[in-house]
Amino acid sequence: MKKLVIYLFTAVSIMACKAKKTVAEQTVSQEAVVDTKAKEIIQKHYENALNFQTASIRSSAEYQDKKQSISINADIRIKKDEIIWINLKFFGIPMAKAFITPTRVSYYEKINNSYFDGDYSILSKMLGTDLDFQKVQNLLLGRPIDNLTKEDFIAEVADNLFQLKSKNKTDIEKLFSFETANYLLKKQFINQISKNRNVMVNYPSFFNQDNMFLPIGVSILANQQDQVKIDVEYKKITFNEELSYPYSIPDGYSQIKID
Repeated sequence: MKKLVIYLFTAVSIMACKAKKTVAEQTVSQEAVVDTKAKEIIQKHYENALNFQTASIRSSAEYQDKKQSISINADIRIKKDEIIWINLKFFGIPMAKAFITPTRVSYYEKINNSYFDGDYSILSKMLGTDLDFQKVQNLLLGRPIDNLTKEDFIAEVADNLFQLKSKNKTDIEKLFSFETANYLLKKQFINQISKNRNVMVNYPSFFNQDNMFLPIGVSILANQQDQVKIDVEYKKITFNEELSYPYSIPDGYSQIKID
């Protein structure tokens, strides 16, 4: 169960990689330079706003690596821009919980009676890249993990999808694919060439609920030394309910230390 939580952050960490700029690039104006079509795609995508205060997602998840395959249920509660609460269950029995805020990342799992509790700087150090709350929230809600308005892209059409590719040649390759009809995100792919690690995130399809487009689930394929696959299917989503986010680390659990 711990691996599912860790690899959610690992997938986000790979996608959060920042490319190093050359000296020449650093002198260029910070104003985004994109071609007209790329700018239009980005604008149209962000017009699909997610206007809610809370979201409750009941889902099933499958985790697979070269050693094991696990099927579990996951309850996800989101207080937009403030809290992400995840409860993992195996045959209805709670096995792990995570509590994520803009300043805190905490989770515990019952199999090994262990927990992690810290801020993003500690977790970022462990995973080797910058993380923040918004990136995790975007991943779950079918949004680009990066703010696309702050980067340069080249637009093209491939496989009946609009595609945005990184404009500058760096160690980090990025690709975002959108439906041509409504500009919803279908795929986001980040490849860090020097470290031979990448992640592909797919959103099979979207549905319209309360005038908001939400994915029916998310599929994550991460390659970093070993390959890990996580498939999450959203069974039911409700908005703007009064939600609770109960969380406390059980007594006697051992803390995961990160040097």
